[in-house]
Amino acid sequence: MTARPVAPGIHLVQHANVNCYLIEDTDGLTLVDAGLPAVWRPLGHAVRALGRRPEDIKALVLTHAHFDHVGAARRLVERLGVPVYAHRAEHDLAAHPYSYAHENPRALYPLRHPAALPILGSMVAAGVFAVKGVRATAELTPGETVPVPGRPVVVPSPGHTHGHCALHLPDRDVLISGDALVTLDPYTGRRGPRIIAGAATADSGLALRSLDALAATGAGTVLPGHGEPWHSGVASAVEEARRHGPA
Repeated sequence: MTARPVAPGIHLVQHANVNCYLIEDTDGLTLVDAGLPAVWRPLGHAVRALGRRPEDIKALVLTHAHFDHVGAARRLVERLGVPVYAHRAEHDLAAHPYSYAHENPRALYPLRHPAALPILGSMVAAGVFAVKGVRATAELTPGETVPVPGRPVVVPSPGHTHGHCALHLPDRDVLISGDALVTLDPYTGRRGPRIIAGAATADSGLALRSLDALAATGAGTVLPGHGEPWHSGVASAVEEARRHGPA
C-alpha cells in the first residue's frame, strides 16, 4: 500500500477501514492517528513511497485514543522515539485504549447492522484485540498550533471521546476530523457524513454540538477517521451529519 494524496502535502494511509494521515513539509512528517497494529507495514511502505524514511516521522498526533487509532503507536515510540501528542483528557485512554466510555451496548450492533460485519471483520484481522497502550508525552491545547510538521491548529471536538480534537490546516484548506465527523460508521456500515454510533461514542449530544466548532473552520476538505475524504466543504458535511443524527 502507498500513501494516497488527498490534499496538498497530506497523504491518506487507509487500512482495515481505519484512516491515518501523513502530513508532509520541509521539516519532515507528522502522523495523525496510528490505526490498528497491522498498519505498521503499510505505513512503512507509504513513507518510503513518498521518498522519505521512517526517521522522518517527527511526531504522532492523536485525534483521540480509541484502540483503533493507537494500534501502531507503541511500536512507533519504541522504534523511532517519536513524541505522542494528545489532549490531556485522552492521556489515560491512550495508556488503556479499551477502557473507553460509550452510550450504548456494543454487542447488539452487528446483529442490528449486518452491513458492519465485513468492516468489523477487517478490523479483527488487523489486530483489533491486540492493541497495546502508549504514554502520551505532549499535550494538545485547544486553539493552539501544534509545533510539528504541518503546524495544525487544535480544534476541540469532544463527544466521541472526552478529549477528542480535530486538526485544522488553514493554509491547506483542510480539516482532519478524526472520529468527530466520519463518512463511514464502522458500527453500522452506513456511509456519508455522520457521527459514530453510540456503541463507541461517549456523548452523542455533545458530539453533535461539537460539529459547530468543525463548521467554524470553513475548511474545503474534511479528512475523517473512517471513510473517504469529503471534498464538498465542512459546512455541507456538518449539515448532513446533523440530519443523520446519532445511531
